Amino acid sequence: MHKLKMKLGLFAGACAVAVWMSAGAVEQGDAAPHWRAADFDGHAVEFPAVAEGKPAVVVFWATWCPYCKAFMPYLKQIQADYATEGVKIVAINAKEDGRGDPRAYVRGLGFTPVAVADGDAIAQAYGIKYIPGLLIVDGKGMVAYRRPWTDLPAGRTVAELWDDQVRRALDGLLQRR
Repeated sequence: MHKLKMKLGLFAGACAVAVWMSAGAVEQGDAAPHWRAADFDGHAVEFPAVAEGKPAVVVFWATWCPYCKAFMPYLKQIQADYATEGVKIVAINAKEDGRGDPRAYVRGLGFTPVAVADGDAIAQAYGIKYIPGLLIVDGKGMVAYRRPWTDLPAGRTVAELWDDQVRRALDGLLQRR
């Protein structure tokens, strides 16, 4: 496992985000970095506490990302299908370029994930280089799945691939058949 250190970043409005960073990319089997950040309404979100000891699907997204747009409807269905098991969707806005409105994007999803604003420091702590970053963190705070690289184009095929991978990982964690 990687050594952890704490890093502070700043949010607009002078709210601080605390992230316990890893030394490199967080991979399957590593402890997920703990962090404290603000949601789009300025309320504190702390991870992994927000998951309440249950698995969490963590997705790093941006408004400009066609892969994110293709995958979000699948996340909506995953949230609905796994709600009784307490699975949370944690959507962390990162790598924005100023072209979109992240708050409006989240409100227009048609479901309510735990949504974090300005998550660049968190993405850095997890070693997220490409959007979407997609992980599953188990109820003990360990990374159980990290999306592998793909050269598939954005669209339904890759979204269905990720949906299947996420569901298989969640089913394994929950021993759901």
